[in-house]
Amino acid sequence: MIVDSLFVILICSSFFISAGFVFLYKNMAISHAILATPNHRTLHKFPIPKGGGVVFSLLFFIFMWNMSSIPYQLFFLLGVGGFAATLLGFIDDMINISPVPKLIIQLFLSVWVVYWLYIDGLLLLDFLPIYLIIPACLFFMIWIINAYNFMDGIDGMASSGAIFISLTLALSLFLTNGNILYFYIFIFLSASIGGFIIFNWPPASIFMGDAGSVFLGYIFGSLLLVTVLNNDISIWTWLTVFGYFFSDTVVTQIMRVILVKKWYLAHRSHAYQNIARITDSHLKVTNGVALYNIIWILPLTIWSSLYSNMGMIAALLAISPALFVSYKYGPVFSSS
Repeated sequence: MIVDSLFVILICSSFFISAGFVFLYKNMAISHAILATPNHRTLHKFPIPKGGGVVFSLLFFIFMWNMSSIPYQLFFLLGVGGFAATLLGFIDDMINISPVPKLIIQLFLSVWVVYWLYIDGLLLLDFLPIYLIIPACLFFMIWIINAYNFMDGIDGMASSGAIFISLTLALSLFLTNGNILYFYIFIFLSASIGGFIIFNWPPASIFMGDAGSVFLGYIFGSLLLVTVLNNDISIWTWLTVFGYFFSDTVVTQIMRVILVKKWYLAHRSHAYQNIARITDSHLKVTNGVALYNIIWILPLTIWSSLYSNMGMIAALLAISPALFVSYKYGPVFSSS
C-alpha cells in the first residue's frame, strides 16, 4: 500500500486545525453557557463545556466532501449520514431531547444506513433473507449509536478509544494491503479526534457531547457493516478491536435488565465509571483502558487480520478479561 504524500500533509494539517477550532469552540461554549452541569449520574464536580465533538465531526464531513475518489454511495452513507448524526447530537446537547423522539431519530439514521447498503447491493446475501437482514442491521445501528454514547462517561475514554480503534484498523489494512480508501478514512478520523483529545484528556476542559459520541457510534457502525459486507475487514477483527467497549456495554445492559426495574433510564453503573469512583481518578481508568487496548487488544487485532482463521479465537481472547472486569465492577457492584 502506497500512501500519498499530500495525504500525510492533510493529516498533519487536520490535527492542528481540529485543535485550533476546539479551542475556539470551547471559548464560545463558555460564553453561551453550553455546559455539562454536574448531576446524580455524572462524575464531574464543575460545569464543563460540551458539544466539542462537532468540530471533528464537521471536519470529517468536509474531508468526505473533498475526496474525489470516494463512491457516491459511501459519501451519502458516511458523509451525509455522519453530518445528520452530528446535527442530532448537537441539538441534543443544546436542548436535551427526550428519549422517545431521540430513539425515533436514531431509527431514521439507521434506515439511512440500510437504504444505502441495499442500494449498493451489500444486503443481498444468499444465505439470509432480506426480511431478517434489514431488522438486524437496524437494531445493530441503534445499539452501537447508544453503546458509544454510554462509553463517553469519563474524561478521555470515548475519544482515546476512537483514536485507538481507527489507528488499529488502519494498521490492519496497511499490513494486509487492504482497501486504501478505508485506510484514509480511519487515519483522517484519528487525526481530527487527536486535535480534540488535547482538551478532553483528564482533567478534561471540554466534552465531545452527543455531537461527538452519536457521530462516532454512527460512523463506526456504518463502517463495520460496509467493510464486513465487502469483505474488507472481518467481523472478528471488529469485535476484537472493540474488545473492552463491547464487553462493558453488553455486560452492563444485560445486568441492568436483570437487576434494575427501570433499566432503560440514564445511569452511571458501567464498570469504568464505578472504578473511576473507587480510584477517584478519571486519568487512572482512561490510562488503564488505553494500556489494555495497546498491550492486549492491538496485537490480537493484527493477529486476527493476518490470520483470518484465528479471528474467532482472537475475539474471544480480546473480550474475556474485559467481560470479567465488567461483570465484577458493573451493575452488580453498583447494586451492592
